[in-house]
Amino acid sequence: MATPVLCHDVHDAQSDAFAAENDLHRRSLAKDRKISLGAKSLGEDGGRNSADDLLEAMGYKAELLRSRSTLQVAFMSFVLASIPYGLATTLYYPLVGGGPVDIIWGWVAVSLIILCVAASLGEITSVYPTSGGVYYQTFMLAAPSYRLIMSWICGWAFVVGNITITLAVNFGTTLFFAACINVFETEPEVGIFEAKPYQIYLIFFAITLLCNAVAALGNKWLPYLDTFAIFWTFAGLICIVVCVLAIAKNGRHDAAYVFGEFDPSNSGWVPGWSFCVGLLHAAYATSSTGMIISMCEEVQQPATQVPKAMVATIVLNTIAGLIFLIPLVFVMPNQADLVALVSAQPTPVIIKSAIGSSGGTIALLLPLLVLALFCGIGCTTASSRCTWAFARDGAIPGSKWWKQVNPKLDVPLNAMMMIMVVELVLGLIYFGSSAAFNAFSGVGVICLTLSYACPILINLITGRKQVTAGNFFLGKLGWFCNIVAVSWSALALPLFCMPTAIPVVPEYMNYASVVFFAFFVVATAWYFVWGKKNYQGPPTHEDAVLEARRASVISQEGKRHY
Repeated sequence: MATPVLCHDVHDAQSDAFAAENDLHRRSLAKDRKISLGAKSLGEDGGRNSADDLLEAMGYKAELLRSRSTLQVAFMSFVLASIPYGLATTLYYPLVGGGPVDIIWGWVAVSLIILCVAASLGEITSVYPTSGGVYYQTFMLAAPSYRLIMSWICGWAFVVGNITITLAVNFGTTLFFAACINVFETEPEVGIFEAKPYQIYLIFFAITLLCNAVAALGNKWLPYLDTFAIFWTFAGLICIVVCVLAIAKNGRHDAAYVFGEFDPSNSGWVPGWSFCVGLLHAAYATSSTGMIISMCEEVQQPATQVPKAMVATIVLNTIAGLIFLIPLVFVMPNQADLVALVSAQPTPVIIKSAIGSSGGTIALLLPLLVLALFCGIGCTTASSRCTWAFARDGAIPGSKWWKQVNPKLDVPLNAMMMIMVVELVLGLIYFGSSAAFNAFSGVGVICLTLSYACPILINLITGRKQVTAGNFFLGKLGWFCNIVAVSWSALALPLFCMPTAIPVVPEYMNYASVVFFAFFVVATAWYFVWGKKNYQGPPTHEDAVLEARRASVISQEGKRHY
């Protein structure tokens, strides 16, 4: 029975291969690759080239430029979440679920849980830093007996989650834009924009085209755009906080209301479950946590930079979210009135109530609208990379087209265009149901949560043996983070299939459960119809892995003696 032993050895070797990234004595496989704007030259044996060596050891050819530094990775991770925009577009959910307590403490609770998810993924990514992300990690962590089916399900969940979250971001931007226009009123509570379904879809169409155009044609400038987005976000955040609290035309609530008021009567659910259903607000805003892993092959030192960026971004997002949410709750109008809004976009109404001026309100909302576009561009970029990586391993029909990288633009253009078409087709659902955004955001959160849970759960089942050699190993704290992350996933999957309020009518049904179930059935059926015979998973080059391990040991020994 030598085969299981060999597989175990290979896994151990693969786990240690991460160290090749820091090997200063390794040969350069990519010394002739051009350096993109803003990237520091690390020399023939620098971090960027050793990262390519590590990628080669994992069986892949370096096809994308490593142009992002640690800060730029962190900035992109921040843009993917786009706090406060992500919280502004989904504020309706905690208002229905319970009001101030759900808004403030729900955000804190989910942020702490997602911090555990980020730390858990960071440990694994420090060992397996590829654009395949959680899909590749699941394959490498799992036992040979079930690795194919688990990586298949994880990969499809990751791809579908990326696509639907990107769709939800762009569709949410559309609905938020319509609500912002209607701060100008023809008469009290009657906006100037009727927002018919065809109008909403055309705006969504334009936003989707814009995000794809920028992501495809301006790839080398995206790190600078992400950096600008950080300063833009906090400048806009300061303006909103200062203005709404200073003016507060209709007065302010006291602290007891802001931090202690809980009213679940608008949902129809029992109080505890109502609070949980309202957590979709926070879960949606933090769902992008693992999407940054898909950028590993464009990062100079992914085994260290990406894990740090994921964890640091959660901390920064938590603080930024509280700075944004607490002032809004202080000046919030009647909760029931906000829940009754046809647009389901309460943020513009809250800000206008505090400012008392349509012009002033739109000026404060402008930073959120611009940030929404940044978020759409970032999500488009990340989703194209994960789809390209999955296609690279032959898991998507038509892989030979979707795995191509455009040499002039340095992006997987075919995969990006395919995703854009899928999003535009799915957007047509809005003509049949005004609750389409609920379905898009719900499916995105559910699929991404499932994809994150796969490698974390397998890591737990296997005793966390393969992450011990990583640069981001958390020791006993890692056990705690893994258990919290898996427990959250077990709760989130059924939770976010639930309708926001009951009794349920077809128009406001949460169709996330239907879409998710359809995805699960199709992905599983396609595996047994086609994948079981043709899908082999990512490459495992045992010789290259062992070579990387030996080179790493030699390098580390040399450094100790030096």
